[in-house]
Amino acid sequence: MLARALASVKRAHDGLRQTDQMYMVLVALVIGLLGGLCAVGFRLLIQWVNRVAWHQGPYTLDYLAGLPFWWKILVPALGGLAVGLIVHFFAREAKGHGVPEVMEAVALHGGRIRPRVVLAKMFASGICIGTGGSVGREGPIVQIGSALGSTIGQWLKIDQRRLRTLVGCGAAAGIAATFNAPIAGALFAVEIILGDFGVAHFSPIVISSVAATVVSHRFLGDFPAFEVPSYSLVHASELFAYAGLGILAGLAALVFIRTLYALEDAFDKVRVFPPLKTVFGGLLIGAIGIWVPHVFGVGYEAINEALNGTLVWQFMLLLVGVKILAVAITIGSGGSGGIFAPSLFIGAMLGGAVGTVVHTIWPVSTAGVGAYALVGMGAVVAAGTHAPITAILIIFELTNDYEIILPLMISCIIATLVATRLQRASIYTLKLLRRGVDIHRGRAVNVLQHVRVREIMRPDPVTVPPEDGLVDVLTKFIDHPGSTVFVADEENTLLGIITVEQIRPIMRDPASLEGLVIAEDVMVAGGFPRVTPEQSLADVMRLLGGYRGEIPVLRDGQVAGVIWPEDVIERYNTEVFKRDMVGGMASTVAGEGRIEPVPASADTVMAQVPVPRDFVGHSLSDLRVRQRFGVSVLMVKQTGEAGEDRLTSPAADYVFRNGDEILILGPNELVRRIERGGILPVK
Repeated sequence: MLARALASVKRAHDGLRQTDQMYMVLVALVIGLLGGLCAVGFRLLIQWVNRVAWHQGPYTLDYLAGLPFWWKILVPALGGLAVGLIVHFFAREAKGHGVPEVMEAVALHGGRIRPRVVLAKMFASGICIGTGGSVGREGPIVQIGSALGSTIGQWLKIDQRRLRTLVGCGAAAGIAATFNAPIAGALFAVEIILGDFGVAHFSPIVISSVAATVVSHRFLGDFPAFEVPSYSLVHASELFAYAGLGILAGLAALVFIRTLYALEDAFDKVRVFPPLKTVFGGLLIGAIGIWVPHVFGVGYEAINEALNGTLVWQFMLLLVGVKILAVAITIGSGGSGGIFAPSLFIGAMLGGAVGTVVHTIWPVSTAGVGAYALVGMGAVVAAGTHAPITAILIIFELTNDYEIILPLMISCIIATLVATRLQRASIYTLKLLRRGVDIHRGRAVNVLQHVRVREIMRPDPVTVPPEDGLVDVLTKFIDHPGSTVFVADEENTLLGIITVEQIRPIMRDPASLEGLVIAEDVMVAGGFPRVTPEQSLADVMRLLGGYRGEIPVLRDGQVAGVIWPEDVIERYNTEVFKRDMVGGMASTVAGEGRIEPVPASADTVMAQVPVPRDFVGHSLSDLRVRQRFGVSVLMVKQTGEAGEDRLTSPAADYVFRNGDEILILGPNELVRRIERGGILPVK
C-alpha cells in the first residue's frame, strides 16, 4: 500500500515538473516558507545565545555599560572559540559574510551549495552575533536561505539553470524575512546574487520573498526593523546636502572595504591554529567594547539612536571609525556574520553627523538629523554592494514614505558612482577577485573555457619574408582578406606583424618607396598578442579586449595559423546557444532512461541514459559518436566526490567515466538501441 502511494506521488511529481513555471512557483513557495522559518529561528537562536552569554536577551547598551570589564572581554573570546571550531571542522564556507560564497556557487558551480552549510552558518553566525561579534545577521540568513534553496533543488534533481533560481529564492526569502521587505528581498536576489532580471528568474523569487515575509509577520509581527522618524523635504536646495552626503558615503564605503580586507590579510599571515585567531579577534572586540559597547552585535539600538537624533555628531563620527575597525577584526579573524547591518550602522552614523552639522548651519531649510541618518544608511549600502536599486528599495520599504525617494536616489546613485569610479569591485566581488575568481568576466567567457584555439584557427595565415618590398606587402593586403600580415623567415618563425594602420600612411605613393622600404622596416616586432593551439578561447577573448586585429597562432615559435576576431565571436554565440538549449533540454528529461520526442520531428527523440561501457575511457572525438552511432551527445551528468550532480555540455576532448549519464538526441531506433546497451556502429 505504501509503495503504491509513493509511486502515485512520484508520478504526480514527474507530471507536475513538466509544467516548468508552475513547478518552479510551487518549489519557490516551499523555499520561501522554510526560508522564513529559518530567519525566525536564526533570530531566536541569537536571543538564546544573548541570554546565555550576557544573562539578558536581547541586551541593551545601558545593560552592557554596567557589566564588569572582564565579562565584556571574556564573552566575545569564548564566542570566537566556538565559531572558529565550527568553521574549521564543519564547514569552511561559514567563515566571513557568506554572500560572496553564494555568488560564486551561482556563477561557477551551477548553484550547488553543500547542505551542511545551513546548520554550520546558522550556529556559527548565531554564536558570533550573540556573543558580541561586530557583524550583521542579514548576510548569514542570505547564505542560510540560499543553501536551503540549493539543497531542496539538488534533492529534487533540478537542473542547473533552475537550481540557480532556487538559490536566488532562498536569498530573497532571507532578506525579506529579516527586514519585512519583500520587494527589497526580491531585488537583492536578482541584482546581487543572480545579476539577471529575466522573468523566468524573477517570478519564483517574488513568490519566495512574499512567502517568507508572511512567515515573518506571523511569528515576529509586522514591525519595521528600525524606529524611523517622520520625514519631509523642507527645501529643494537641501538636495545639494544629500549629494554631498552621497560623496562622503562613497568614500566611507571604500575605507570600510579596504580596511576589512587589509585586516583579513593581516590575520591570514599569522600561522596559528585558525580557532585561536577568532579567540584573539574576540578579545580585541571585547577590549573595544569596554569603552564603546555600541560595536557589539548588529548595532540596531545604536542605529535607532542616530535616527532619533540623540547622539552628538562628534561621537557619531567616532562610531564610524570604531565600527569599521570592529567589523574588520571580527571577520578578518575568522568570525561569521554579515556586512549589511554594519553598512547600515556606518551610514546611519555618517548621515547623522552630516545632518547635525547641516541642520545647525541651516535650521530653517533642512530636515532633522534622522532624515540624513536614514539616507546615509542607504548610500553606504549602495556604495559598498554596488547595488543602488536594492539599497533604495530597502530604505523605502522601511519608511513607506515616498518623500524619502528623491534624497535617497541622489545619495545612493552618487555614492555608487564614487565607489565604482575609485574601485571596480564591490565588497562582495572583491573577495572573489582576491581568490582569482572574476564572476562578471566568467559570465562572458566561461562558455569558451573548454574550446581550444586549434578548433577555430585558420590554417592559412598571410605571411611575407622580411626582405620583401613594399609593393609585395601591399599586394598581400589586396589579394587576401584581413587587416594583418605576418612577417616570417624561411623556417616560418614569426618575426613581427604589419597591420593596415601601419601601412596606410605610405599607401598614397608606394612606387616612390619601392626598393627603399622592405617588410622588416615597417613591421612591429613586439607588443601584439600571440597564442598556441592548445590555449582556450577564453584566453583569446581576454586578449581581444585590448587588441582588434588577427592573432597569430604559434607552435614552437612558428606560425601555425591565425585567429580572426569574428570567428571567436561566432563560436561564442554558438556555445551560448548550445548551453541555453542544453539547459532547457535538461529540464524536460526528468528521470533516467526517459524518452522524450523532439517537437516538429516525428522520428527524433531525446533520452538520458547511463554511458555505455564501451564509451568509458574514450573521448568524444575518439569515438566520433555522431558519425559512427548516428546520435548526438548533448550533455553529460557527472557525479562529484561529494555526491553532487554536475550537468555539463561536453567538449570534444571530454573522456567518459564510469557513473556518467548522457543526454542523447537522434533517431528513435538508434537512441533505443543505445538505451538497451547495444552500440553497434551505423553502417
